Amino acid sequence: MTASEKGRLIGVGTGPGDPELLTLKAVRALQEADVVAFFCKRGGTGNARAIVDAHIRPRTIEMPLVYPVTVEMHKDELGYQGPISEFFDRSAGEIATHLDEGRDVAVLSEGDPLFYGSYMHLHVRLASRYPTEVVPGVTAMSGCWSLAGLPLVQGDDVLSVLPGTLPEEALTRRLADTEGAVIMKVGRNLPKIRRALEAAGKLHGALYVERGTMANGSAQRLEDRDESPAPYFSLVLVPGWNARP
Repeated sequence: MTASEKGRLIGVGTGPGDPELLTLKAVRALQEADVVAFFCKRGGTGNARAIVDAHIRPRTIEMPLVYPVTVEMHKDELGYQGPISEFFDRSAGEIATHLDEGRDVAVLSEGDPLFYGSYMHLHVRLASRYPTEVVPGVTAMSGCWSLAGLPLVQGDDVLSVLPGTLPEEALTRRLADTEGAVIMKVGRNLPKIRRALEAAGKLHGALYVERGTMANGSAQRLEDRDESPAPYFSLVLVPGWNARP
């Protein structure tokens, strides 16, 4: 079989939650794909699949990719990396079977496929062997600062995107060395993030945003947010445009 006879792998960014923020290109990719694959927890279909529900054709083959572990185990714990790596290997193999049979496979990715997305693990395993296209999506951070109406950086301001899973000392150091920041992967890390921002002198003005662009989205000053674990769709925004009028 030649490369032209193989199916295409398409990473489709579904955006931050609002179905109206799907791009026209993403909708077309979904309507033309033979197979739509999506990541999910056991017993569910996942957020990305819910976002695109109106655009899945009845005859499309749906392919759930069910995570073996999620938030119940930290990524640095023994017993995490092995199962998750095997999961991506197995998922890539299952998708390759469709691609080898000439079917186009669209893999859904919340936000943008190549920005902290699970799709990336499939991309690096398959893109060298199959025709591949990536459809960019609106990122979660863009959705959150738009919901909050928060001008983040301007001119020569530096913007840092930081995972809240970093050690507290590393978070503090990087926050002190940037103007603006987006802190992702908040979850149970909220108290640590608050301490790091306070140590860096940037707690005042920081905004906590959850479910940006969704119907139940909200934003508030991080200083006013309690320390209970944050939902999956949450970010902390640190504005860096200090010279704004």
